[in-house]
Amino acid sequence: MNLQIFQVDAFTKEVFRGNPAAVVPLSKWLDDQTMQRIAAENNLAETAFFVPKDDHYEIRWFTPLVEINLCGHATLGSAYVIFNCLHLEDQFIKFRSPISGELSVEKQGDVLVLDFPAYESTEVKISKDAAQAVGKTPKTMFETQGDMAMLVFENEAEIQNLAPDMSAVSALEYREIIVTARGDSADVVSRMFAPRV
Repeated sequence: MNLQIFQVDAFTKEVFRGNPAAVVPLSKWLDDQTMQRIAAENNLAETAFFVPKDDHYEIRWFTPLVEINLCGHATLGSAYVIFNCLHLEDQFIKFRSPISGELSVEKQGDVLVLDFPAYESTEVKISKDAAQAVGKTPKTMFETQGDMAMLVFENEAEIQNLAPDMSAVSALEYREIIVTARGDSADVVSRMFAPRV
């Protein structure tokens, strides 16, 4: 088997910054076990695989342990590879996921703009266990679809200084914990913890 594998640092213009993802262009789907083994060997948070179709690209995402429903930075990385390495001339890419449906990325100059589904969220009472697991009590907490929780903090420094206890995060009822706050030089900053994924 001979595959090209790209590593793309999303959300940055600087080397060794941003959020890395592996991207594997395919001409046809490999079996699930092979894709899972490739993702495990890449050992990045996510590896995206895509297959071109007539008017779209089918896409799937794997962590080193499991296939996941959706991954923003790996989709952005896939679009980057399609535009810049596979030299798509169009300014718009349509992806289809068997789990998440249709997703799109538009090239606007040097910027890639993703259009993703928005998850409904509900504000809930702050979980003492979640606050303890991330190491600080947030100002608010939300639960979203897909067993996720979002903890909102006051500022960027709080997000940067969090030192979560991953075994405690893993014991929570949530599959993913997102921590976020207003950014100093960006609109928002966030981190995500999902040790079981």
